[in-house]
Amino acid sequence: MARITVEDCLEKTENRFELVLLASKRARQLSRGAASLLDEEDDKPTVLALREIAAGKIERSLLEDDEEEDRFDSSDFHTDAVVEFPTRMGNENNPTGDGLLKGSAE
Repeated sequence: MARITVEDCLEKTENRFELVLLASKRARQLSRGAASLLDEEDDKPTVLALREIAAGKIERSLLEDDEEEDRFDSSDFHTDAVVEFPTRMGNENNPTGDGLLKGSAE
């Protein structure tokens, strides 16, 4: 496995921020099953993404191509979850919580 440095990748991108966006997006694609553009060599998706960038196989247009894919919609959130809050608080010394909600300092 070849060692990839940030400097290798920065030669192919405008700055570190773009590199982070590009590498994370490509790693996400790889982890979801996208075909690798290089021999995988048992690399994890993050390392493989950086290797692809350093090799010049990935371009900035990747950030613009799937922009719609990165947006959230209501189906991404679990709005049907119900959380119940206790109306009384207790502990082992006061299991019923008497006085706790009344502002008492017993």
